[in-house]
Amino acid sequence: MKKNLLLIAVFIVIFIIIINVCPNKIYAAEVIDENTESQLIKIKESQAETLEEYQEKYGSDSYGLTVYILHLVQVYSIPFCFLGIVISIIYKVILGVRHLESAEKGLGMIIAIVTITIICQVLPLVFAVVVKLGKE
Repeated sequence: MKKNLLLIAVFIVIFIIIINVCPNKIYAAEVIDENTESQLIKIKESQAETLEEYQEKYGSDSYGLTVYILHLVQVYSIPFCFLGIVISIIYKVILGVRHLESAEKGLGMIIAIVTITIICQVLPLVFAVVVKLGKE
């Protein structure tokens, strides 16, 4: 019964999103003007500058690129953590009421996701410490 209610709620949310988004169609040609293009170019240049800053700071192209990638992983791991925890809680609480295997699977997923997130958050710091201590 709870699966059916959850499925109906998901369809209602999707339907509401489609109704709200479709009438407000905005075409890219209407939105993009010179100001927007210059903002996009500035964003791209700032990202390239940060990569160059990392390369200068660490004194190597490979170390700079590695730190840049680790920084991106660190930033994007947080939303994936929240999404994974929500899915895990659905397995543990909603589906685990009827099937104990699902509850155990949800708990295991929570532990794994939190562990991976902690690793993603600490890895750039560990890399920076190892590289800095290795150069001295």
